[in-house]
Formats: sequence, structure tokens, C-alpha cells
Amino acid sequence: MTESVRRLARDARRDMRQGAEAIARRQRARLAEMVAYARANSPYYRELYRDLPDKVDDPALLPVTDKKTLMGHFDDWVTDRQVTRERVEAFVADPDLVGARFQDRYLVATTSGTSGVRGLFVLDERNLAVPNALGSRSRGLLGVRDLGRMLAHGGRIAVVSAPTGHFYTIASTERFRRDSPRLSRIMRVFPTDQPLPTLVDELNRYNPASLAGFLSMLTQLAGEQEAGRLRIRPALVIPGGETLTADIRERLATAFHAKVNAAYAATECGFLSVGCAHGWYHVNSDWAVAEPVDADYRPVPPGQPSHTVLISNLANRVQPFLRYDLGDSVLLRPDPCPCGNPLPAIRVAGRAADMLTFPTDRGEHVSISPMLFGTLLDRTPGIDRFQLVQTSPSALRVRLQTRQGTDTDRVWQAVRDEITRLLTEHKADHVTLERADEPPQQSPGGKFRRIIPLSAQ
Repeated sequence: MTESVRRLARDARRDMRQGAEAIARRQRARLAEMVAYARANSPYYRELYRDLPDKVDDPALLPVTDKKTLMGHFDDWVTDRQVTRERVEAFVADPDLVGARFQDRYLVATTSGTSGVRGLFVLDERNLAVPNALGSRSRGLLGVRDLGRMLAHGGRIAVVSAPTGHFYTIASTERFRRDSPRLSRIMRVFPTDQPLPTLVDELNRYNPASLAGFLSMLTQLAGEQEAGRLRIRPALVIPGGETLTADIRERLATAFHAKVNAAYAATECGFLSVGCAHGWYHVNSDWAVAEPVDADYRPVPPGQPSHTVLISNLANRVQPFLRYDLGDSVLLRPDPCPCGNPLPAIRVAGRAADMLTFPTDRGEHVSISPMLFGTLLDRTPGIDRFQLVQTSPSALRVRLQTRQGTDTDRVWQAVRDEITRLLTEHKADHVTLERADEPPQQSPGGKFRRIIPLSAQ
């Protein structure tokens, strides 16, 4: 660890020892500091906060922000005048720059989540140092036996993720590999666009000590493990990106004979929380704020599910996320968690990115991760927004919103070819693609869900 990470780690451990009151004081101080910095350096926040008191350490005083609004004010939102949307767009257009330092200092990550609004996020060094520092207080999750298994497998880390792109998982992994060439040998990304048997064979050969990836893909791999085709014994399984239920947690733990350490996070705040053995996510509230609220952004009492959750990232200065609507329904635990962690504990109800499942000609079923469709269509020129609706077990309706001035027929042909190729690779080439006349539709909650499985209708 660098000296700054060591210092942050010492602070994090000290705050935990001192308890909830010390953590709350730290949160208020960091929030006031972040608000002051945003006002001084971001034209967008300077205008948004013009009527607020000089010092703000209560998040409820801040106006709510969201991805669409912030992305629409990108150049005024960022605090570094050298960072512009045009320059970031040019950077992420080059696949060779994944994980490289943007302007010699920042990590750039993109998102293609179910909201339908593409995110371009710039993360500074402190934002990248905080997860390492917070990790120092959660290493007790692994026992002596688990650590022995990690060492027996050479500490190898398998990250099952998108095949290409500046997604946070890939970009952060590549940053680690670039910065630590000697350690990069123990970390490998396994792309999800390859046929499942190929992925299984590669994982068997690699034999990882820990396995990380989107929950939907790890669940699919658990099925391969149960069938005996996948034969790995990681000490630790780290699912992310989707809601982890108790039964799926138990299935992963049993299939892989491993500890399951889930986290609830987002690219906007990659260190938001860490899971515990009792199935709760503990918010790292010394570095983040999570506010469960109703549809009018009023606080929701503990024990009741929220309409959405507002987060504030207290580390990233170049692109401040303050009272940011993440769009997920959460429930705040009303009593202390049995695990003993003093940090606020939440459960998440609204972040399940369902798999698309189709029957095969042999009477079996094949499931394809939503992330694969997003990876393909995000790089298809001419698309502003897409939505795939499963209208029957073997039919997909494709809704497109194309960019002004593009040839819509040519865009459709490219989309059809990409989806057909993906379906064929997964032995689902019998699925019918329907070109929709209507554009992508909003859900009642205001989101544009990119993937709508038959089971969700």
C-alpha cells in the first residue's frame, strides 16, 4: 500500500473501533468538505447550491441529482476544467486505453445499466485508494483455512466480466495490472461473450483462488459446477451487480464450497457497502452517505422499503456525486446487525438484472446475461437507446432510438446481425427478432429498462 492508503486504512480502522458516533462525525466532516469543494470548483454545483448555507453537513439540505441531469451538464459538473465530455468520449473510444490514466491521473469508467442512460465517469486517485483502505478492516471475513486455500491456489483472482470496454470492473482490473506488473499474473479477466463450455474449460485450467463477477453469470457457473463440468474450489466468491437473495447465496456457497462475500455498489461509488454473513450490506458511512427515501425524496423509516436510495460519494472530487438518485429500493435495518458491524445495514430489493432464458431445440434452456447485449449494442454506431423485450419464450422485440441523421435501416441491420450472432453462439439461433415501431418505453418508476425478460412482465 502507498503511504496515503496506509493513512486512510488507519483512519478507517480507528473509526470502526470508536463506534457509530465517531463514524457519523467523520461523515459530516467529509460531506461538508465535499460540498465546499464542489461549490468552489464545479460551475454546475455552484449554481445549484447558490441559496444554501455556507457550510452544509446535512445531506437532506442538498438538492437531488441524477445521472441524466449530470451527464447533460458534464462539462460544468466536473471540477477539473481540463476534463471535458469530448475528451472523455475520445478516450473511451480507444479500447487500447482501458485502465490507462486519463490525463495522467484519472481512471475513466463507463456504464450501460438498466437505466438506459450511458454513464461516463471520471474517478480520481483518492476514490481508487479508499476501497483498498476499507478492505483492511474486512479481511477478517476469511478464516485461517480460507487463507490457506487462497495460498494453495496461488492467490489467483478470476474476474468474469464483459469482454471489452471501459466498464469499471475491467478498467480497474487493467489499472491494477498496469500499475503492478508483477502482481498482474495472479489476476485475469474471463470474458463472458465466449461459449459457456469454453469459459468453463478456461476456468478449470486457471483454478482460481477467488471468483468474482455479475451474480447472474456466477449463478450460471454454479450450475456448471453442480453438473460436474466446472471443477474449481475457490475460497471466496464475490458476486456483484445484482440482488443476492439468501437462497442464491446458499447455492453459491454450497456449489463452490466457498465463502460468499457480496457487496452492493455502483460505478458512481464502488466502495458503497460490504456484505456480511447475515445477508446485509453495511454502508461504509465514513466515506459514503446512503439515504432511503420515498418518491418525494422524504426519508423512509428503518424497516420499510424505500422508493429509491440517494447516495453521496465523499471521496471522488473530480466528479462529485452528491445526493445522487441511484434508482434502487433498499431497506434500512432498524436494529443492530448480529454480525457486530456498527455500520448501517441495508438490504436491496430492486437491482436484479434478470437473465434472458430461451428454450433450445433439445428441450433444454439457455440463459444469456443482459450484460452481453449491452456490451454489443453500446458499441453499435447510431444508437442512443435500446430496449429488448422478450414477448414469448422464443421472441425478442427490439426497440431502438437512433441518433438524429443516422440511417435507421442500416442501424437495425447492424443490431439484428449482432444479436443474431450472440444468439447463435449460445445455441439460441431459433429466437425470432421483431423490429418495433415504438421507441424504448419508460417503466412506471421512470426508468428505461434495457432488458425486459418474459418473467418480468
